[in-house]
Amino acid sequence: MRVALGGLAAALIGSVLFAGRQAEGNRSLSERSVNWTRHPAIHYHATATADPVAKLIQDVDAGRVQLRRDGPSGYLRSLLDALHVSVESQIMVFAKDSVQANRISSANPRALFFNDAVVVGWVRGGFVELASQDPQQGVIFYVLQESTFGAPSLTRRDTCLSCHYSSSAVSVPGMLARSFLQYDVTHRVPFEKRWGGWYVTGQGGGPHLGNIDVAHLSDVPPPAGTLNWSTLDNRFDTTGYPAPQSDLVALLVFEHQMHMMNLLTRIGWEARVLDFRRGKTDGQLRGNGDDPTDEIMSLDDAAKEVVDYMLFVEEAPLPGPIRGATGFAGQFAAQGPRDRRGRSLRQLDLRTRLFTYPCSYMVYSAQFDALPTTAKAAIYQRMWLVLSGREQDPAYARLSAGSRAAIVDILRDTKPGLPAYFRSLGVR
Repeated sequence: MRVALGGLAAALIGSVLFAGRQAEGNRSLSERSVNWTRHPAIHYHATATADPVAKLIQDVDAGRVQLRRDGPSGYLRSLLDALHVSVESQIMVFAKDSVQANRISSANPRALFFNDAVVVGWVRGGFVELASQDPQQGVIFYVLQESTFGAPSLTRRDTCLSCHYSSSAVSVPGMLARSFLQYDVTHRVPFEKRWGGWYVTGQGGGPHLGNIDVAHLSDVPPPAGTLNWSTLDNRFDTTGYPAPQSDLVALLVFEHQMHMMNLLTRIGWEARVLDFRRGKTDGQLRGNGDDPTDEIMSLDDAAKEVVDYMLFVEEAPLPGPIRGATGFAGQFAAQGPRDRRGRSLRQLDLRTRLFTYPCSYMVYSAQFDALPTTAKAAIYQRMWLVLSGREQDPAYARLSAGSRAAIVDILRDTKPGLPAYFRSLGVR
C-alpha cells in the first residue's frame, strides 16, 4: 500500500535511495540514507509486531472478531469498525498510485481512511490495503485477501517497502504524502501546492490543486469550478464508497500526521542503534551485523527536528477560514484528552492555522510512548527549551507566550510521564 497525501499525495513512484552510510554533513532526519531494516537493533522483518492490524489478526484467529462482507465495498466497513477507523475520515485520490494503479482513475478513485495509527485503502473492484504503525518498528503493511471458501485473511506484505522505505518516508518503513506535482507534503507546504491528484470537498481556504484533471494541473490560469465542492455526487458514480466526500479537514490532519509518524520512527531507530553500539568496538559491531561507518545522528539534533515539526514552527498559514464537508472535524476534536479548563491539543483552529494549540496530538500516541528513554528525554528537553521561552531563535517567534503557556498547561494535565521540570518551572 502506498499512502500518499494529496498536497498530500501521490502519483509517481518514489525512488528508494540508500547510500549505505550517512552522507558527510547531512544533519537532517528527513535526509537520512542509512538502511537499518536488518540492523541487529531493529530487525524490521523478523521482530514480532504489536501494531493494530497484528492485534486484529490475533482477535480474528481467536474468534473474538469476525469480519463480515457488506455490499460492493466487501469487508471494508467491517474492517474499519474492527480497527476503530471512522468513515468520516475518508479522503480520495484519483492519481494513479499504489499497487492498484491500473484500477485508479477520476471515475474510480482510491479511498483512504485513517486514525492515529492505521491507514486503510480501498479501490472499487480491487482489494483492501492497510498500513499499520507499530510503536517501535515503523509502518507494517498488509492486504486483506478474500477466499472463495471461508473467511478472509489479513496478510503482511513487505513488498510495499519498494516504495514505502525511501527518503520520502525519512528512510524508515513509513507513510508517503505527496501531491501529483511531486511535492512531499507536510503542514509546511503552501495551501496552493496541495492535493494534486486528489478530490477535495469542503469550503474556503483558497486555491489548491485538488479536483483538477492531472493533465491540466499546470494550466495558467487553472481550470475553473474546482473549489468549494460539498459532495462528489454527480462528479462520478460513488456507488460502494462509504461517503461521497474527500474531507478538506481530514486531508490537512492526515498530511501533518504522516510525516510526524515517520519522524518519530526515525528518532527511535537512531536511539536504538546508538544504544546497541554503546561500549562496543568497531570489530565487535561488524561481528554483530552492524556497520560502524553508518553514522548515527546526534539525538539532540534529531530531537530539534522532531520538536520543530511537533510545534508547527514552520507551518504554512491557511489563506482563509475553512470548513470540512463531513463530521470529521467535530469527531476528531472530541477525542481529547482535555485539561482542567477543557482545552485539548486536538482542538482545530481552521482560520489561520490547523490547530488552536500548535503541538501535535501524536504526543499521546503509543508510538511516542514506546520511544527509547534517551530519545524521549531529548524530545522533552527540547520541547521545554522552546515552550519555556528559553530558546531565543527568531524562528520560534510565531509561538506566542500565550500559546506556549497553554500547551504546557494542557500537557501538565493530560500527558502521563511528563518530566517534573514541566511542572516546576514557568513559561517566560
